[in-house]
Amino acid sequence: MRKLSFGLLLTVFGCVAASSAISQANETQPLLELTGARTAGALMIAKTDPSYQVALNGEALEVSDNGIVVFGFERDSEGVQELTLTLADGRQVTQQIELEPRSYVIDRVEGVPQRTVTPDPEQVARARKEAAAVWQARQTFSTRQDFLQPIIEPAQGRISGVYGSQRIFNGEPRNPHYGLDVAAPTGTPVKVVWSGKVVFADDDLFYSGGTIIVDHGQGLTTTYIHLSEVKVQVGDEVEQGTVIGAIGATGRATGPHLDWRVNWRNVRLDPALVLEHF
Repeated sequence: MRKLSFGLLLTVFGCVAASSAISQANETQPLLELTGARTAGALMIAKTDPSYQVALNGEALEVSDNGIVVFGFERDSEGVQELTLTLADGRQVTQQIELEPRSYVIDRVEGVPQRTVTPDPEQVARARKEAAAVWQARQTFSTRQDFLQPIIEPAQGRISGVYGSQRIFNGEPRNPHYGLDVAAPTGTPVKVVWSGKVVFADDDLFYSGGTIIVDHGQGLTTTYIHLSEVKVQVGDEVEQGTVIGAIGATGRATGPHLDWRVNWRNVRLDPALVLEHF
């Protein structure tokens, strides 16, 4: 398991402290090491002393027994984010993270099955039930730390869709896209990007078709959508690089591709940024 190359050192020196009683002896001792892009959609992984408490914008974050902290920023996050450390003796140190602005493309998709654009009431009820099951699977919080492995790509192919793009299906505006689309022939192998445990597997969801969700620990999951074949079941332990499915065009799709997603809890992250930084 690799040691992440953290890009930001949070020290007592140079930070805004809530208490003025911080010892000068600790001026150059890093309190927190952080890696990840400073922008919307970014996954962030930090390393700190496990005795410290960490909060993002006032919300407490989980600190593992070995001091790893995971969090991320939504698609529309912007401006200054505040990370606060409470030390073992009660002193507090804060660091502001200024997010770089992002812009997103308009993605016009024609030829989508109209029943998935304007579903009837029965289909709407089905989709809501399935969405609830997917949401529940993403509430998994384990102590795994598979995400400390260097990540791999889930499939080989042409990038046909990117995170954050505003989707217009058959001329009708819909929610933004939250995945990275990899176009390739039906049957192309799909590999799990980190080791983990399968927490959701279904070969026929209304919108996403064949769908797999894998837990990698501390609220971090990856999702694989539109699969023509699902090769795993809930509860399976999978090693990084294991073929868990095959690219297809199931659900709301116009052609065979993998829609790959990364979530921290319910925060939808940009897979391209994850590939770039981890």
